[in-house]
Amino acid sequence: MKPDPILQVRGVSKSFGSVAANVDVTFDVARGEILGLIGPNGAGKSSLFASIAGAETPDSGEILLEGRRISGLGPVACTQAGIGRTFQVVRSFDSMTVLENVMVGAFAHIARTRPAMRRALEVIGYCGLGGQADVPAHALSPPQKRRLEVARALATEPRVLLLDEMLTGLTPTEAQAGMQLVRAVRDRGVTILMVEHVMEVLLPLIDRAVVLHLGRKLVEGSPAEVVRDPDVIRAYLGDRYAA
Repeated sequence: MKPDPILQVRGVSKSFGSVAANVDVTFDVARGEILGLIGPNGAGKSSLFASIAGAETPDSGEILLEGRRISGLGPVACTQAGIGRTFQVVRSFDSMTVLENVMVGAFAHIARTRPAMRRALEVIGYCGLGGQADVPAHALSPPQKRRLEVARALATEPRVLLLDEMLTGLTPTEAQAGMQLVRAVRDRGVTILMVEHVMEVLLPLIDRAVVLHLGRKLVEGSPAEVVRDPDVIRAYLGDRYAA
């Protein structure tokens, strides 16, 4: 029996002027899944993330969260509906503390300060930043800033979490710790859609992959199927994956 999809992308197309960023992209994300969105630079991954998160509106097609259309609602409504996201370039409020940053996310669903603070402290501890709650965001190390992005997104209580190159630029040890955090988030019932360029890290982590190329879906399948696909090897992975 096919798993119940929590997120459905249906025929999504998006252009910026004469540039087609996404062309008729369709796929499902199953509830509780970790799905990798991969492809070379310019494949359309970031624009698709932006459409799912509400920052962009598709020119055609639709995006459904638990059967409800969320495409075109805007980022605030998509967050309140259950979409959380991190950014490739960390967007912390550098003059604010870690706690204050994460409280910004908590305020998406919690109106009062004390309950928002309790929620933020819980998430900070879960993400391994408990000792940095009162530290200004600008004083964090790069891997800590990545965790802050995740913590702020989790504070919005998402059902689907979009991770945009969370593991990029980390040492192997830091990347392994990041992978453990991603799995722990999934184990708490959050479905994950992630973009990542470090294939050696991403492929053992994900359940399935959707490969984009020139804005179109090239192939979809398990990590083992994807890395053996001749079109994927030719368009993205290169000959070292051919074996």
